[in-house]
Amino acid sequence: MRRFRLTLEYDGSPFVGWQRQDNGPSVQSAVEDAIEKLSGERVTVTGSGRTDAGVHALGQVAHFDLEKDFEPGKIRDGLNHFLRPDPVVVLEADSAASDFHARFSARSRHYLFRILNRRSPPVLDARRVWHVSASLDQQAMHAAAQVLVGQHDFTTFRAAECQAQSPVKTLDRLDVSRRGDEILIEASARSFLHHQIRSFAGSLKLVGEGKWSARDVADALAARDRARCGPVSPPDGLYLVRVDYS
Repeated sequence: MRRFRLTLEYDGSPFVGWQRQDNGPSVQSAVEDAIEKLSGERVTVTGSGRTDAGVHALGQVAHFDLEKDFEPGKIRDGLNHFLRPDPVVVLEADSAASDFHARFSARSRHYLFRILNRRSPPVLDARRVWHVSASLDQQAMHAAAQVLVGQHDFTTFRAAECQAQSPVKTLDRLDVSRRGDEILIEASARSFLHHQIRSFAGSLKLVGEGKWSARDVADALAARDRARCGPVSPPDGLYLVRVDYS
C-alpha cells in the first residue's frame, strides 16, 4: 500500500462542496472517480478541510492510498485527464509517508476572501468574487479585523451546525487590503470553524459601510452569541489558498 499526496485547484461553483454528498456532485467524489478510472481501485480521498458549496481552492491538499505502484507524475497527469471536464486539476502529486494525514498533519491553513467593490457587477469573475457596490472603507475594516486576531471563543462567528468540539480557536492573521476595485481579506490559522471566514467577511463589510465600528465587532465577539454576527457572506469570494505542514 502506497500513500499519495495531492495539491488541488478547483472552481467550487458547480459543487456541493468538498465532501461527498447525496444531493449533488462534490470535489471529493470527482477525484475518487478519476482515481478509480486511472487505477481500477476504489479509494477514499481525505482533504485538508471540507470547503463549502461554491468555495474555491488554489491549494487544497488531499491524500489517498493505492495498492498499485504509480509514479507521482503519472498520477498527476492521469487524474487531470480523467477529471475533465470538471473544473478540478491536480497541481502536484507526491509520494507521502504512511503517517501523513492531509487534515490532521496540517499546521496552518490560509484563506483569501475577494470582494469586488465597484458599481458594475463582475463578468469574468462572476461566482468568484462577492460583489458589493457600496463604497467600503478598507482601512476601517482592517483595524476592526485586528480585534479578532488571537485566541478567542468564536461562538458568534461559527455556523449553528458547526461540528467542532470547541469554539475556541487561535486566529494568527486577519488582514484587509485593497487592490484596485478589489478588497482582499486574508486569514491564517491552524484550523477554522464552519462559516468562520464568511462570518468575518459579512461583519467587516458592515464596518466598511460605516454601519459598524471596531467596538461593535469586539462586542459581537465578546457576546458569544450567533445572533450578534453580521450577515454571512456568500461563498463566491472564498478561496483555500495554501495548507502548511511540518
